[in-house]
Amino acid sequence: MAYKATKNPTTDLRERLFLPELLRGLAITTRHFLRNLFNPRDTNVHVVDRKGPNLVSTVSYPEEKTPYPPGYRGLHRLVPRDDGKPRCVACYMCATICPAQCIYIEAGEYETTDPSSESRVIEKYPTQFVIDELRCIVCGLCVDACPKDAIRMDTGLHTPSEYNRSGFVWDIPKLLQGPAVSHASDPWNKRASSATPPHQHHEPHTRIGEGLVPLKLPTGEQQKRTEVTDQAIPVTRFLKD
Repeated sequence: MAYKATKNPTTDLRERLFLPELLRGLAITTRHFLRNLFNPRDTNVHVVDRKGPNLVSTVSYPEEKTPYPPGYRGLHRLVPRDDGKPRCVACYMCATICPAQCIYIEAGEYETTDPSSESRVIEKYPTQFVIDELRCIVCGLCVDACPKDAIRMDTGLHTPSEYNRSGFVWDIPKLLQGPAVSHASDPWNKRASSATPPHQHHEPHTRIGEGLVPLKLPTGEQQKRTEVTDQAIPVTRFLKD
């Protein structure tokens, strides 16, 4: 039952001892304890949708796991080629754009005597590719910056628990997973010759050394510019004595 407090708490013994509020708090705690003790808990993984008198909404992980939203992409992975090697060419673009600076790369160069096809078209490859998952903020900028589709965040998995910090530092053997990816534009898949490709480009263009691209102008503007270029413009050079 509520009581009317005085305007001057120093003159009321009940206000100075905090007994009414202490008993009220114990009553609320006891009521919630008995309600949760004698009523079963709803195990719906959607915590906000749980119903019933039991007010416990804690998720008992790992027995109960909260599903991730559809937009969650998951942990990183290095995309392999058909031969099992990573598609990464050690361009450092992902490490440069990373705002958390959690990516570390060391590059190596292919030997000129290597008979493999990629050694003739790719200059570098990663000897070390490390991601510190503790520092990663899962922004996805590394995926957007990669020009070779060498890193993706499509695993749909969360970082697993570890007993030490070194377990969260993932290297190439741990990152290189998933199905191999191959694109027609990959330089190691192109033909060795420089013949014209069978497909037609959407826009006319020219390669360096094959001449200039003709400038398309309206009919009147093209005729006026041609008349100006045909006229001889005398140029006089004045020499200073």
